[in-house]
Amino acid sequence: MPKILAIEDDATTGKEIVAELEQHGFVVEWTTDGRDGLARALSGEFDAVILDRLLPRMDGLAIVTEMRGEMVDIPVLMISALSDVDERIRGLRAGGDDYMTKPFASEELAARLEVLLRRRQAAPRQLSLSVADLELDLISRTAHRDGVEIRLMPTEYKLLEFMMRNSGQILTRTMIFEAIWGYHFDPGTNLIDVHLGRLRRKIDRPGLTQLIHTIRGSGYALNAPA
Repeated sequence: MPKILAIEDDATTGKEIVAELEQHGFVVEWTTDGRDGLARALSGEFDAVILDRLLPRMDGLAIVTEMRGEMVDIPVLMISALSDVDERIRGLRAGGDDYMTKPFASEELAARLEVLLRRRQAAPRQLSLSVADLELDLISRTAHRDGVEIRLMPTEYKLLEFMMRNSGQILTRTMIFEAIWGYHFDPGTNLIDVHLGRLRRKIDRPGLTQLIHTIRGSGYALNAPA
C-alpha cells in the first residue's frame, strides 16, 4: 500500500486528509511542523507528500525546493489557501507536481494523488540532462562539458539543474531566486549574481560556445547554440 506523508498544520484539514486517504487504502503519516516534515520527506520512506504552502518553522516552498535539491523525486501535491495564479506557479516551479486551493473536496484530493502515483509508476526515471555538449548526471550529481568534469558547489548544482530543465526559456530573477532559495525574492540581494557568475565561469570556459545568456531587462537563459 502506498505510504503518504501529509504536512499540514491545520488540525481539521489534517484529520480530513488522513481519514479520506485511509479509506482509499493509503498508509498516512501526518505532521504539523515544517522542519519535521522535511526530515520525514527526505527519509525515503514515503511514496508521495501532501504539502501545505504555509507552515510553522519552514515554508512549503522551501520544503519542496530542498526535496528536489536532495534528489527526492516522489510526487508532491501542494495545498494552500493562497489561490492567486502567481502562488500556484511558484509552487509548481519550485518542484510541486500538483496544486490545490483550500477549501477542497477530500475526495478530489485522493483522486489527484492516485493520478500522480500512477503517472510516476508509468514514467521512467530521468537519469541525466543535456544541452549541447553540457551534461548533468542526476544520479552522481556531476557535470561535464566538452568531456571535462565541472566541480559544482551544492547551490551551483541546483542552479544548473533548474536552468537545464528549463533550457531555452527566459528565467526571471524572481523565478530563479524562489526555485533555488525557496522564499520570496529580495530585490536587494546579490545571491543570484554571485552564484550565476561562478557558474558561468565554470560552464562557459574560454574557447567554448556561450550557453548561459543574460537577457537584458528580463533575466537569464541557458540555450544550446542555434
